[in-house]
Amino acid sequence: MINVFIGYDEGETIAFHVLAESIRKHASEPVSITPICLSTLKNIFNRPKTDKQSTDFAFSRFLVPYLSDYKGWSLFLDCDMMFRTDIKELWDKRDENKSVMVCKHDYVPNATTKFRGAKNLAFPKKNWSSVMLFNNHRCKTLSKEYVETASGLDLHQFEWTHEGNIGELPLEWNWLVGETKYPYNKDVKNVHWTLGGPYFKDYADSDYCNEWFELYYNLTRIDL
Repeated sequence: MINVFIGYDEGETIAFHVLAESIRKHASEPVSITPICLSTLKNIFNRPKTDKQSTDFAFSRFLVPYLSDYKGWSLFLDCDMMFRTDIKELWDKRDENKSVMVCKHDYVPNATTKFRGAKNLAFPKKNWSSVMLFNNHRCKTLSKEYVETASGLDLHQFEWTHEGNIGELPLEWNWLVGETKYPYNKDVKNVHWTLGGPYFKDYADSDYCNEWFELYYNLTRIDL
């Protein structure tokens, strides 16, 4: 079973469902998909939301190893993504010698703001945490208490593990649409609309938007 957690934001509900459908559509093995949703975490996670958060799951994403009982592997994904190939290809890149595996972006954001007017802050390791393959038993530092109290930068810059424990995934598994270093590429595996997905009016003509809208149409279609 491929164990997937997707960040859930009340303002981007459709994004979660289309991403989940894109995973299902291409998957060659069973996939378990769990939303990281604050309303379902209210009895175990009490960290207040701050004005620097652009999504509801900015911090709760780091609960994935805890929610997995620190067993096996789990994959976390931001909701504003779309898989274009079999998730098993990514799952098969697990390295038992690493604690977590990410796409190690090295870029400066083009824009200072993104969807819903959120600030687009620049910092080292930006967007590394938007796709994370967790080797859960090696991530016990990410206790519920730590995730509730650690600074945002400590979490997103992986201060909870050693640099050598961070494995590298090809960038094609977290392709940052709209950023200069990430032009349209027909072979990309997983598209990430980090500035804003096509479901937002201002980003409706983004790269790969036609594929997203086709998925959306098929997801909401009922054949009589």
